[in-house]
Amino acid sequence: MKENWQEQLQTLLNCDLKTLYPLARSLNRKLEFYVGPTNSGKTYNAMQKLKEANSGLYLAPLRLLALEGYEDLKESNINASLITGEEQMLNEEAAHVCSTIEMLDFDLDVDVAVIDEVQMLEDADRGWAWVNAIIGVPAKKVIMTGSVNALDAIKRIATYLGEELEIIKHQRKNELKVLPKWTPLEKLEDGTALIAFSRSDVLKLKQKLQKKYSVSVIYGNLSPEVRRDEAKRFREKKSQILIATDAIAMGLNLPIKTILFTTDEKFDGKSRRKITVNEIVQIAGRAGRYGHFEAGYLGATRRDVLAYISQEFEAPIRTIKPPFKVKINNNQLEALASHIKTNSLTKVLKFFADNMYFSGPFRAANISSMLEAAKIVDTRFNLKLEDKYLLAQAPITTKSTIILQAYESYIASVIKKRVCHYKPSITLPKKAITQKDLLLVEDEVKKISLYLWLSYKMPELFPDHDKAYILRNSFNSFIEKSLKGNLVEEDNSEKTFRKRKPFGEKKETESKKNFKPRRRKTI
Repeated sequence: MKENWQEQLQTLLNCDLKTLYPLARSLNRKLEFYVGPTNSGKTYNAMQKLKEANSGLYLAPLRLLALEGYEDLKESNINASLITGEEQMLNEEAAHVCSTIEMLDFDLDVDVAVIDEVQMLEDADRGWAWVNAIIGVPAKKVIMTGSVNALDAIKRIATYLGEELEIIKHQRKNELKVLPKWTPLEKLEDGTALIAFSRSDVLKLKQKLQKKYSVSVIYGNLSPEVRRDEAKRFREKKSQILIATDAIAMGLNLPIKTILFTTDEKFDGKSRRKITVNEIVQIAGRAGRYGHFEAGYLGATRRDVLAYISQEFEAPIRTIKPPFKVKINNNQLEALASHIKTNSLTKVLKFFADNMYFSGPFRAANISSMLEAAKIVDTRFNLKLEDKYLLAQAPITTKSTIILQAYESYIASVIKKRVCHYKPSITLPKKAITQKDLLLVEDEVKKISLYLWLSYKMPELFPDHDKAYILRNSFNSFIEKSLKGNLVEEDNSEKTFRKRKPFGEKKETESKKNFKPRRRKTI
């Protein structure tokens, strides 16, 4: 008997997630979880297994890590391809692929897949990508690496899948000790990393300390390329002190002897709160890199902060609890929109979160960044739903005027099917004078990342991939140069930047000297 509308909707709203990935289900997969703290060699051992496989896949949480995995394979004389949202270096002879986790191809089967940092499945905005990868990656052997707080979660998912799970425990290779006394900023040893939790605090500390020490900085708003350069300076002892946010908690192996927290509070996007034991352990684990130091040290630059850190460090790690978040997919989007008869992406997303039911330890959820983008694209009535969904997944931040203006312009190009050339929003001066100057350039790099992302999704409308890539190199070089100098907090000088026409031909030609195009080239 034919289902009526209500019955069809109920069928649609009930989903058994594992059935969405038939190729993975056909492979009789074996799951392995390499579990342990930072500095225990779990990722290294997983990568060794990947290198031994005839074909393989490395799924990274960051573009920087995907690139490092790609370079690691190449150094071992293994042909590899690199796929991220912004760049693709494809080798037709390669049987190994390194990619960011969101770029996973569920139709490419391999012998071994490594899913790095699986505790990220708890992340509010990106956790869905780890859930999808664990359930759907088409590999005969799936090796997951992560911290012990994800152990119960992985067991629950393996039970749901009915797949064999082997747990390989890893121990930290050297001791991590808590310092008995707080450390004044005037008495920092070489190889120390100071932890703050905002860009502003990192730059304030840099301004204060660079009078006495050579300093590198790492924070989330910096591009992966600049983070890598700053890390390299510290690694090569060209800087004595590293000042960083929790951006160093994942993916950067640095010769840090001592981690010192400058505060025990952070703003998490909603409120200011105390940092958790999980955050402390993840960051502190970066101290005492094996092979460089016999032990790592954990401390603070204030007495009260040290007291809190010491107490929390001994507390039990908080276990990740189900349900695990699942994002809407293309088929669900189209079917739900058809059933509730709407072209509003916002309405479909909310209907999905409110009504979708998943078998197993999962629940329907929306990503805050996608909801913000959905509100923008829904103001354009002549935009198709599938285009809205694509654009809503673009890497944007609504906090930046530069990026929002660019996003609106790019949406208009999609609607009108008009070719959109990349144009910088600012002119680069010789150097940044203020922190605000630097922020404008950082946002311009994020705008370039947005353009590069669109250039892979819709290359016919966004053709300036190579030009954008060239200019990103120029902006990143400017940022790196500026970070070595002095930056004042407030701008009391004349305005350093101005809105501008596209770069002149001369500057672009100069940039091309050191540029090798990376658009879908064969290596």
